[in-house]
Amino acid sequence: MIAAISAVAANGMIGRDHWLPWDIPEELAYFEATVAGAALVIGRLTYESMDVVPADSFIVTRQPDLPLRPGCHACTTVEEALRRALATGKPVFVLGGASIYAAAWPYCQRFYLTRIAAAYPGDTLFPAEIPLADWRIVSDHSATYVERHSGQPVSCRFLQYEQDAPKPL
Repeated sequence: MIAAISAVAANGMIGRDHWLPWDIPEELAYFEATVAGAALVIGRLTYESMDVVPADSFIVTRQPDLPLRPGCHACTTVEEALRRALATGKPVFVLGGASIYAAAWPYCQRFYLTRIAAAYPGDTLFPAEIPLADWRIVSDHSATYVERHSGQPVSCRFLQYEQDAPKPL
């Protein structure tokens, strides 16, 4: 199964300066636990922002000389990255950024999306072309955490969307 995972603020932001616009440790822990042990499809900018990148990560890049960490593989297209990730036999997760989500969503059976009920300044919006309103919600739970920069409580809604007929690779 191919899945994607992201979090989005109330104003549609998913990124700021190549990282998250918020600091909610519990939401980040949920992300890390969900993708643990999976093969990952990651855009170059997202890859470069990550402190730890596990083996079986497939980096979508147009830079042939991109320095790669051990166990990481460069791919020129999202489709190539998805095929190579599937070949590992592991679950596959698309981690972003925005252009990678926009290219990969037709192939995804699931989309794990945390909706954060606060607006944050940022420079990267969740792709409007992903038709999650047409997908079925198969899991939905909420929790409230403290955002560390502001010290304010914020509600996080953890949703799993599913589309019935993802595009075959």
